[in-house]
Amino acid sequence: MTNKESQAVEYKQNWRNDCLKVISAFANSDGGVLIVGLDDRGKPFGLKNVKRLLEDIPNTIRNKLGIIPSVEPNKKNKKDIINIAVTPCSVPISYNGKYYIRSGSTVQELQGKDLADFLMKKLGSTWDDIVEERADFNEIDNHSIEKFKKYAVDRIPSIVNEIDNTALLQKLNLIDDKDLKRAAVLLFSNDPQKFYLQSAVRIGKFLTDTEIQTTDIVEGNLFAQLESALEILRTKYLVSNIKYEGIHRRDILEYPYEALREAIINALIHRDYSGTSQIQIRVYPDKLMIMNEGKLPPEVPVEKLKTNHLSMPRNTLLAKIFYYAGFIESWGHGTIKIVENCIEQGLPEPDFIEENGVMTVTFYKDKWNEENLKKLGLNDRQIKAVMYVREKGEITNREYQNINTVSNKTAYLELSNLAKKDIFKIFGKGKSVSYTLKVTER
Repeated sequence: MTNKESQAVEYKQNWRNDCLKVISAFANSDGGVLIVGLDDRGKPFGLKNVKRLLEDIPNTIRNKLGIIPSVEPNKKNKKDIINIAVTPCSVPISYNGKYYIRSGSTVQELQGKDLADFLMKKLGSTWDDIVEERADFNEIDNHSIEKFKKYAVDRIPSIVNEIDNTALLQKLNLIDDKDLKRAAVLLFSNDPQKFYLQSAVRIGKFLTDTEIQTTDIVEGNLFAQLESALEILRTKYLVSNIKYEGIHRRDILEYPYEALREAIINALIHRDYSGTSQIQIRVYPDKLMIMNEGKLPPEVPVEKLKTNHLSMPRNTLLAKIFYYAGFIESWGHGTIKIVENCIEQGLPEPDFIEENGVMTVTFYKDKWNEENLKKLGLNDRQIKAVMYVREKGEITNREYQNINTVSNKTAYLELSNLAKKDIFKIFGKGKSVSYTLKVTER
């Protein structure tokens, strides 16, 4: 028996009504054991009237919480205790009208947005699956539906025969009885911002974190936002490099177009629309960040996004419609494709960061930015040398010694290490050796 309280274990000296908070928290979380008769350190306190408690406790739990956990007598150091084993419950369990969950060794009351998210998850619903009572069918843009039908013909061939758009929305599960769901408003409304002010994309060109040069607000339904955001980025914020393949000219965006498209789609369909923040796309001189409000599900931690992982969309209806349109797959490969696209274009792997309920994807313009060089294991002197070569074109052992104040041997070893890591290419022999960047920048 453990001597410490934890996520799944709680001690109480005596049976009191506040024990019901603990039991409800276990039921709303991953289950656990409440041991009555131990103090906070796990030392046996001993119980009186155990026989009566073994009758009263199950009845009280059933009457107050509506569940029937296992209640068993036990002993520790020859003193009577009672183990109450609680299994996770598929429906939300309240105590006196309030909901609790387990967090570490504490019981936390759910309120506000956290409570709404918890109840939707327990009831098998998502935010986008709820009816929008303020909207009627006059809000629906039939032109957007017609465009969707063209997108979806590969995955729903029969959609070309669908004439009645109301019937189509019904088949797509975007209508409940005769009412539009929130997903229908976001996907096909003329003006979803009338209902959800935060459902927009804000694009900004940043010289520094505090110095903003240009801003654009992208509104409309989600399909329109995707199209407009990509076009604004391509024509106004990003540079295209020209490359010729034979007689054919190709314009290559400084960040992979397909990777940007995938990241924006992810932000649109996975964001938390019950929040207050717009999606932000921040374009810096050396990087681009796409930020959206919304935590990842616990089953998909952020470190798994660059490997095979489950697809667990926050907004299941939005994801389903984007899948039918051919814009996403349903295998959780989107983030892997983003990484692959960047590597194929000679760029560093992007970063996926979840912090304070905000998901951020950061693209880097070139391999030789300081953040990426640190990830490659370079020390400060080697990073300074790479920056020197970026400016001067090459570096010698003597120049390395001078800019870093190190010995000839240290310079040789650290330059050789840069060559071994495929960052520097060696030219010449003997005293005429110099080093240049191995991969030319785009």
